[in-house]
Amino acid sequence: MIGVLVSGEGTNLQALLDAQLPVLAVASSRNGAPALARAAAAGVAAASFPLADFDGREQRDGTMANWLQERGVRLVVCAGYMHLLTTVFLERFPRRIVNVHPSLLPDFPGARAVEDALAAGVATTGVTVHFVDEGLDTGPIVRRVPVSVEPRETLVERLHDVEHLILPEVVRELCER
Repeated sequence: MIGVLVSGEGTNLQALLDAQLPVLAVASSRNGAPALARAAAAGVAAASFPLADFDGREQRDGTMANWLQERGVRLVVCAGYMHLLTTVFLERFPRRIVNVHPSLLPDFPGARAVEDALAAGVATTGVTVHFVDEGLDTGPIVRRVPVSVEPRETLVERLHDVEHLILPEVVRELCER
């Protein structure tokens, strides 16, 4: 039922797998992403769809959506996926794509959320799981959990811990709908 989009290490993918959620397929924006090895170790179908292999984002997203649907995916989870999805992809999974983001959206959208929060001098940041739309971290919020910035030395690890906790919870709830 679940397809996971990844670009990097795959720790959020691992949290979904450890929660024994029905992950059917993992698609990566990068060849050789460590998340692909995690998928293979779990016996989950995995493939990479680097943008350079396609004539644009729409073609790549259409091909990736086809691949996921052929494997029975109904819910898509962006877990460290570092590309915006086009309308071609979004229309294939309407209101069935979620993303986990390391800030309390709408504050600090984008790829530099932690750095932006630190630069702004906020006392609290957090983790948000939200539905994906055409914008950059602008979709409807499903859940937000605050995380104290201090101690700064452990902020990234604490954010990851919260991501690994709430993402599987939210995904399980969405699967049960």
